[in-house]
Amino acid sequence: MTDMRTLSLHLLAGLVAAVAPAIVAPSMALAAPSGPVTLDSTIKLDKVVTENGQSRHELVAPQKVVPGNHLVFETTYHNTGKQGVDHFVVTNPVPAAVALETDATDAFDVSVDGGKTWGKLSELKVTGPNGAGRAAQAADVTHVRWVLPAIAPGATGTLDYHAVVR
Repeated sequence: MTDMRTLSLHLLAGLVAAVAPAIVAPSMALAAPSGPVTLDSTIKLDKVVTENGQSRHELVAPQKVVPGNHLVFETTYHNTGKQGVDHFVVTNPVPAAVALETDATDAFDVSVDGGKTWGKLSELKVTGPNGAGRAAQAADVTHVRWVLPAIAPGATGTLDYHAVVR
């Protein structure tokens, strides 16, 4: 049984040249999981392509990003073992230079305090500069987390979150 695994987006390091340096937080070191579940992360730019008057979204490797660009952070997991894995947790930091998009924030748990507490975005509160509490917003999110109840032997899946460059 696996209690908890944490993945930091290791592709951020390779993206430094293409993305504003502020997107890469110095504390984001790869936490390599041990055990039968492998994790692989990618970051894609959600590019709108218009051909023959038709617009469509295309996910591409980012060469350069600017404020307002939409990014998709994906983590693929694969159980290479011969036994199922229970209660597998994947935690990804949200780089400070991006803000989580609000569309799917109920699909996973989030933290607005660096990973100390977790919940659905609609349930969390933050303290404003004046000391007063307010409802947390997508821009306050510091981490996202998925709890997978079980991963069968040989199973593969993808987890993702969408963010916009600040």
